[in-house]
Amino acid sequence: MNWSSNFVKSNGIQLHYHYTNGYHANGNKPSLLLAHGLTDDSRCWIRTAQLLQQDYDLIMFDARGHGRSDAPESGYSPDDHAADLAGFIEALSLDKPILIAQSMSATSAAVLAGEYPILVSCIILEDPPWRSGVIETTQEREARMAKWQQQTVKNRAKTREEIIAFARQWYPTWAEIEYGPWADAKQLVSPHAFEFILTERSWEEAIPRIACPTLLITADPERGAVLTPEVTQQILDMNPLIQAVYIPGAGHDIRREQFEAYMEAVRMFIQTIGENP
Repeated sequence: MNWSSNFVKSNGIQLHYHYTNGYHANGNKPSLLLAHGLTDDSRCWIRTAQLLQQDYDLIMFDARGHGRSDAPESGYSPDDHAADLAGFIEALSLDKPILIAQSMSATSAAVLAGEYPILVSCIILEDPPWRSGVIETTQEREARMAKWQQQTVKNRAKTREEIIAFARQWYPTWAEIEYGPWADAKQLVSPHAFEFILTERSWEEAIPRIACPTLLITADPERGAVLTPEVTQQILDMNPLIQAVYIPGAGHDIRREQFEAYMEAVRMFIQTIGENP
C-alpha cells in the first residue's frame, strides 16, 4: 500500500501512525481514524484501508505499547488510551474524524466519545470486550495478564513465518493479506500493554456518556465474539445514540472473518448519519 508514517507527541508519549497521502496533502476527503485491538497495530487494518482509501483520508495509529509507539511501564487503562486518542486527534488537527475501533480500542473509543465528545463525528465499535455478570478477582485478572505476557515472550522467540503458519492453521478463513501484519504485530507488542487487562473499565459507566452516533458491530459468541445479545440489548436501552448490527458467521475478529458484511455495515452506518463523501 502507498502509506506514509510519522510520529506525534500525545499525552506525554510518542505515538506512531500510518496515513494515506491525502491526509497531509490537505485533501478534501473526510478523515477516518482506525484504532486496533490488543496485540494488533496500525498495519492490521490493511485490508480495510485498501477499500476505504478512495473515499477517506485514513490515519491508522499504533496504541501505546504496540507497533512503533512508546511502551511506558504503566498507563494502559481505557482512560489512558482515550487520552492518547484525544491528544492524537488534537495534535494532528483532525476535524471530527470518523473513528473505527476494535476490541481494546473500542473500549477506549467509548470513553473518548463521553469525555471528549467534540473530537469525533461518530464511532464504530467492533466487538468491544464488554461482559455482564462476570466478575473476575484481582488474582484471576493477574493470571490472565501473565498468560498473555508469556505468549508474547514466546512469539518474540519465533520466526515471522512460524507465527504466520499458526495463524493460517487457526484462522483459515482470513484473507491472505491479513496474516503478515498480524504476525508482525505479535512480535512488536510490549508485555506492558497487557496492564489493560487489570484496568478494564465498567461499560455500564461509559455507555450513557457517549455523545455521538455510534454503531456497535456484534457477532457470534459461540465463535469467540465477546458481546452477547443480552449485553447488546442492555447497551441499546441505555443510550439512544447507539445502534447495533449483528454479523453472523464471525467471532471476535469480525472484519477478518466476514469482511464484506462488515464493510457493508460500516458504509451503511456512515451514509445514514451523513458522513459519506
